[in-house]
Amino acid sequence: MKAFMIFAALFALCAAKSVPLVPGDNSHYVEGESRYVWMPDEDGTPLLVDLEEPVHESALSARNGAHNQYWLFTRQNPTNRQVLTNNNANSVRNSNYRGNRGLVVIVHGWRNNGNTHMNPLIRDAFLAVADVNVIVVDWSGLAGQAYNTAANGVPDVGRHLGNFLTWLLRDFGGNWNNVHLVGFSLGAHVVGNAGRQAAGTPSRVTGLDPAGPLWGNNGNRLQSNAGRYVEAIHTDGRALGIMNPSGNADFYPNGGRHPQPGCSGGPTQTSCSHGRAPELFASSVRHNNRFVGRRCVNLWEAELNTCNGANLVMGGPNINKSGNGIFGLRTGSGWPF
Repeated sequence: MKAFMIFAALFALCAAKSVPLVPGDNSHYVEGESRYVWMPDEDGTPLLVDLEEPVHESALSARNGAHNQYWLFTRQNPTNRQVLTNNNANSVRNSNYRGNRGLVVIVHGWRNNGNTHMNPLIRDAFLAVADVNVIVVDWSGLAGQAYNTAANGVPDVGRHLGNFLTWLLRDFGGNWNNVHLVGFSLGAHVVGNAGRQAAGTPSRVTGLDPAGPLWGNNGNRLQSNAGRYVEAIHTDGRALGIMNPSGNADFYPNGGRHPQPGCSGGPTQTSCSHGRAPELFASSVRHNNRFVGRRCVNLWEAELNTCNGANLVMGGPNINKSGNGIFGLRTGSGWPF
């Protein structure tokens, strides 16, 4: 009887608010209009998110950017993290951080943490091809909260990250010309805020399917002023990811929307497509020049995948990169795509 009552309540809610009954089915979702959207947690399990849920102010203040953790990995410690603490000089002196190396910073998204699959995937790709410092940012204390609360805290997480990097490079060596910030989903907006906190001086900023819900007209989203070269890879636009251009160069693999190749069928195709961006990026780092975009006249052409303009490589390991425009390309359905 209790199960029946729960089902009946859910059915009534879905009927009233046009919420899909199938978990993970975002076919109803219209960016900026729909109230409910299915989003995956760390294990890929769909969770129903109410985009009008009030922000949990106490959680926001208790788990703000001051609680960010910064995990250093280098070729000397490729899998065992060394924790760097902001304004703690000994934490850096006693680590393998070297200011004469390039610096790659990786930031996860909602309901993720520093151990989530995308972090070692991208970390290992960079360490395989370059002798760099890799810092994985763990902001799971806030990212693990309800979506609206986590999204509301993104600017503060980004500002703290920007201040930490400014301190690190100033006191322990390094150059903004050799800094590459990489963020996935909400993490893409985190690195956007970090780059702006550093006055747009990072050489390169990469947004991996920047989060869409609540971000379409948000002034704190990833934008071209976050670094000298800002790129975005869109794989689930108009659903879990933002569709509009977000940088100097915006890439739309396979039209930039779900289902991405290999993600078709089943209720989790949006989460699969959303998560494809980090996978494509990691592959592009290991296999430089693998993905070549063609410039598009407009976003509609990118969505139709009919672009035939000038070439620009998507992703890749090079910290110093340049380019402008909207680009379309096709990929395969499985690694290395």
